[in-house]
Amino acid sequence: MNAADVFTKLDVELKPDPSRTVLRPFSFGYPAAFDRKPTRAQDVARRVMALDAETRDRMLELLQAAMEKRHRNVDGVFLRRFDEVKDDLGDIAIGEKRDRLLLGAYFSQEYAFESAALFNPSIVTVPDQNPDDDDIRFLLSLRGVGEGHISSVTFRTGSWDGGTGLVVDPPSPQGVPPRIESKEGGWVRMLADDSADVSETVIFPILPSQRQGVEDLRLVRFTDHDGVESLIGTYTAFDGNIARSEMLRGINQQRFEMRALAGALAEYKGMALFPRRIGDRFAMIGRQDNVNLWLLYSDDLHIWDEGMRIMGPKYPWEFVQIGNCGSPIEIDEGWLVFTHGVGMIRGYCVGACLLDKDNPAKVLGRTHSPLLFPSAEQRGGYVPNVTYSCGALLHKRRILLPYAIGDQYTAFATGSVDDLLSVME
Repeated sequence: MNAADVFTKLDVELKPDPSRTVLRPFSFGYPAAFDRKPTRAQDVARRVMALDAETRDRMLELLQAAMEKRHRNVDGVFLRRFDEVKDDLGDIAIGEKRDRLLLGAYFSQEYAFESAALFNPSIVTVPDQNPDDDDIRFLLSLRGVGEGHISSVTFRTGSWDGGTGLVVDPPSPQGVPPRIESKEGGWVRMLADDSADVSETVIFPILPSQRQGVEDLRLVRFTDHDGVESLIGTYTAFDGNIARSEMLRGINQQRFEMRALAGALAEYKGMALFPRRIGDRFAMIGRQDNVNLWLLYSDDLHIWDEGMRIMGPKYPWEFVQIGNCGSPIEIDEGWLVFTHGVGMIRGYCVGACLLDKDNPAKVLGRTHSPLLFPSAEQRGGYVPNVTYSCGALLHKRRILLPYAIGDQYTAFATGSVDDLLSVME
C-alpha cells in the first residue's frame, strides 16, 4: 500500500459562513494630531442625546428589529457595553434605558468571525460514551478568520460510525463571544452566558495577548494519574507582534478558562499535550526551532523549560520544516503522531510517525511520503498549497482525520491504524 492510499476522503466539507456573526466592542478616537476635548466618544454621545425622543424611539425599534433576528439577548449585550463605556462619555445625563441601549449599540459592531476561512480543525470524543459502541459523538474545533485576518475558535458537534458514515450537526445561526467573569490563580475564566449550544460559543480574542487572534486550538482529553479527566487545549495567542502558547480548559457551551504558558520553551507556536503523563511528568510535542519535532517535559502543566529535538526533516516534502498535527494518540504499538511537513513552494503535507510508549524520544517509524497533500482539485484557497490538521480521532483502530485545505475550509478522511503503520519505515 502507498501512503497516499491509507486515507479515504469523505464528501463532507465545512465552508466559511459570512452570515454567522458576533457582537463585539467597537471603540474610536481622534488621530493623535487631532486629539482634543471633548473626545470623539463624548461627541457621539452628545449627538445622540440631542435627537428628539421620537427619533430615538424609532432608532431603537429599527435596531432591535434587525439585531434580534441574529443575536440572543441583544438588550443585555448593549446594556453591558454601555456600562463599559459610560465613564468615558463625560457629564452628559443618560438615564433612560432606551438611550443606554442606543449608546451601547454605537460602541458595538457586528463581526463575521468565519467569513474568510474555517480551517485547522481539532477533534475529541464527547465524554460519557460507551467505547464499544459503533457510533461515537465528537466535539470539533475550528479556526475562523474574518475581517482584518482576526482568528477565533468556533465549535461543531457530530457523530461518526468508524467508517465513512460521518454527520456534522448544523451549527446554530447564533454566535456568542465570551466576556471575562473572573481572574484567579493565573486562570482567566470566560463566560458566554447567552450561548445555548456549543456551536454558538465563539472563543473570540478578548485578552491583550490575543488581540489579533486565537489560533489553531489543539484539543486533547487528558487523564491525570488520579484518574480525573479534563478537556484541555493548547493554542497560539497572537497580539499582532508576538505569538505565544496558551492553554484552555473546561470547555463547555458557556464557561471555559484560559491562561498563558510560561517557561523558555512556551513562547512558540504549535505545542500539543500528550493525553496522559509520561512517567510522573507532563509531556508535549512541539516545533520550538521551527524546523524539527521536539519532545518537552515538565513537572508543572503551565511551565515548560525542558525539551529535546527528536526528529528532523528527512524527505523532500518536509525539507523546510516538520511539526505536529495535534496531540499524540496512544495505540498498542506506541504514540501515533500526525505531522506536517513543509516542502517546495511552501507546500504543507500531512504525514505521521510512531514514538515509543515509554520513551517518546525514540522514533519507531515514520511515513516516507505524505498521507494527505494538496491535490489538483484542492490546491487553491486563502493560502494555496496547504493541507493541515490540529488533531485526529481514534475509534476501534480506525482514524477520523479532519484537515484544512488552503487555510480556507475543512474536509475529512478516514483510515485504519494498521494500514497507516504498514507504510511507515
